[in-house]
Amino acid sequence: MKVLVIGGSRNIGYFSALRLLDSGATVTFLLRKPQIFDNDENIQKYVKDGKARLVTGDALIKDDVSRAWAEASSGDDGKSIDLLIFTLGARSATFHITKGFLISPANLVTQAILNVFETVPPSHPNIIAISPTGVTTTARKALPWLIRGFVGYFIPQPYRDKRGAEQIYARVAGFSWDTKDNVGPDILAENWTTRVPAEGQYKNIVIIRAALLTNGPSRAEKHPEKQAYRVQDDDVSNAYTVSRKDVAHFLVEKVVKHWDEWAGRRVSIAY
Repeated sequence: MKVLVIGGSRNIGYFSALRLLDSGATVTFLLRKPQIFDNDENIQKYVKDGKARLVTGDALIKDDVSRAWAEASSGDDGKSIDLLIFTLGARSATFHITKGFLISPANLVTQAILNVFETVPPSHPNIIAISPTGVTTTARKALPWLIRGFVGYFIPQPYRDKRGAEQIYARVAGFSWDTKDNVGPDILAENWTTRVPAEGQYKNIVIIRAALLTNGPSRAEKHPEKQAYRVQDDDVSNAYTVSRKDVAHFLVEKVVKHWDEWAGRRVSIAY
């Protein structure tokens, strides 16, 4: 299996990539700073045997994304790329007393996923993208009031960016979408629909909406005999938290390994 990971320097993308490398996949990382892995023994052992490929580039630059696709597809086996894992998130944020945490650019994730779809190979590889719970108006109502308040005050701008990405996913995959959730031209330019596949034409995609993320251990690994987390289509109620390692567990052990069961779905995960 050939995999491209955008957003794999840490967290869900990183943990998912390690699982796939351990299972024998070839994983290409698009990284602004590939030196982040210089002292990472887990990654370096795969770099040395050619199973982990590090491409220097920025997902906000279309040519860099195109180059990452090409590198991920390369090899003498004649096979194209199988999967993209898109877990890109805010690089850094500043806090404003009335606006909460602000990221720059404000459309980081939205612009990156536009570049992804604008350069996607003709083979249309499978795509798994991470999004937060509560990103749309309907989804926000399913959040516990405490989490709803946190999102509304601390991270409204990053959530608009994530909502812009979800607007793109909804169009290309044919998911339901309420136009009242449309973002403005500061997030999505007016001509954005010309940069993505036709409406409803990209069915081999899975959107995973994760609850508030923690750095805790994987419950699924610790207690494999138990149901470690809840997953359901669209919105899951009382979605407080879930660990990044358990999202990675679900992404690889459930979605990747049982693709036909999950393809074309938008699901939420929480404890």
